[in-house]
Amino acid sequence: QVQLVESGGGSVQAGGSLRLSCAASGDTYSSYRMGWFRQGPGKGREGVAGISGSGRVTYADSVKGRFTISKDNAKNTLYLQMNSLKPEDTAMYYCAANTRYILYSLMSSDYNSWGQGTQVTVSS
Repeated sequence: QVQLVESGGGSVQAGGSLRLSCAASGDTYSSYRMGWFRQGPGKGREGVAGISGSGRVTYADSVKGRFTISKDNAKNTLYLQMNSLKPEDTAMYYCAANTRYILYSLMSSDYNSWGQGTQVTVSS
């Protein structure tokens, strides 16, 4: 498994931007599934963006065109660039990985390593 540590959360006004980072350590060869999830107040965990070992990406419909997932293999770091933020994006954001699989996924059950989360708060 891999250890994950998120950073970059904070408070921003609607329309603003934030970039989340997820530093990976441990089994850090690059070709595996990674993703970003979020859990808002009183809600279940939602897949936001996923990236495959080859760099293919997928997004939840709610963030398409606003969020961008990327990774820097040399730095073992995953990113989530969030633009045009909305109050409904307010949530705890989690980085996830599964080093046994390559294809991307937005299902939390497809991941076995999780970070501790970073809070994003968007005010109107």
